[in-house]
Amino acid sequence: MSDISSFLIPKGFRFGATKAGLKKSGRADFSLIVADAPASAAAVYTANKVSAAPLAIDKEHLRATGGKVRVVAINAGNANCAAGQAGLDAARETCASAALVFGCKAEEVFPSSTGVIGVPLPVEKLIAVMPGMALQMGAESDHFQQVAQAMLTTDLVEKSAFARFERDGKEVRIAAVGKGSGMIHPQLVPHATMLVYVLTDAEIEPAVLDGYLRGAVDVSFNRISVDGDTSTNDTVLLLASGAGGARISAGDAEFDAALRQVCTSLAKQIVADGEGVTHVVELRIDGAVSDADALKAAKAIAHSPLIKTAWAGCDPNWGRLMAAIGYSGAEIDPEKIDIWFGDLRICRDGGRAEELDQAAAHEYLKQSEFSISIQLHQGDGKCVFWTTDLTKEYVAINADYST
Repeated sequence: MSDISSFLIPKGFRFGATKAGLKKSGRADFSLIVADAPASAAAVYTANKVSAAPLAIDKEHLRATGGKVRVVAINAGNANCAAGQAGLDAARETCASAALVFGCKAEEVFPSSTGVIGVPLPVEKLIAVMPGMALQMGAESDHFQQVAQAMLTTDLVEKSAFARFERDGKEVRIAAVGKGSGMIHPQLVPHATMLVYVLTDAEIEPAVLDGYLRGAVDVSFNRISVDGDTSTNDTVLLLASGAGGARISAGDAEFDAALRQVCTSLAKQIVADGEGVTHVVELRIDGAVSDADALKAAKAIAHSPLIKTAWAGCDPNWGRLMAAIGYSGAEIDPEKIDIWFGDLRICRDGGRAEELDQAAAHEYLKQSEFSISIQLHQGDGKCVFWTTDLTKEYVAINADYST
């Protein structure tokens, strides 16, 4: 990571992580991202009506500051959700402590949590380690990697993505770091568990930043699912420090493309690290009445236990795909549906393709990554969606997660 990111970390930010004692494993579980000056901010959160205490505080703080953040405080090992007033108090105490340590307003602190739901957050552990963290933070790639590692729960690997381009002789850098492995079906709205932090050193106003974030999220994090469960803590935060000197206005195609590239890369990394996953599946839905209808079909397929277990066994049971499309709510004509596994024609006009080679289809599904293309022949709507199989290992991981 040091080799590829030492020249890609956006200017104007420092990073650090430590062991606060929240994880049973004893690994690092508390990390900070600190902007040298208040950074422009935009965020989207879970659509789950049961949401964690930090999200309520985050929304409150972004409204109070007009979209400015100095400190991001991320704890793993405890979701700080379903903890009532005590959860809100813990999030506020985290912010107050960070404000004292880093010399900013409490409203400029953005707390995040991930871990077990329904367990009180021992905020005193976070407060105790913060002063020491302030002395060890840095702007190098190794410090950035500390954050990537400390936010992990059941994840097996760190997740990060980078992009850069030049604007009027000034370099624009974008870097993203995130976590997510189970309870992954983000439904992020502007009003995952997945936590994602995207940083840029471009100068961008908060309202403009918000527009870019919504567009990027719609084609990345809102197009993935591991298990169909939408977390109580899903958050994507985009910060712009302005330290690079390049100013980005609304409608900048190059910045928009770079941001979408970074978000899509991170979204696919999250799917690939799904709990117990042995297959990553790219669903390509074309010919729907609308993009929204295409997404309905993709989600029905991605969330079907029958389909996902068939993928786990490399079973080319395309009839299950037809059934899911049928109940998805998308407008269809069953006799016009075509399906391919990669380049292998499986279904033609709603029935078994004459050239279907069952053995070849089985071999194709043995790959760790494969694609399924579905043509509905109803219109111009389309979408690309990434999902996974469902294995015995997923059950084992989640059968005793809290114990």
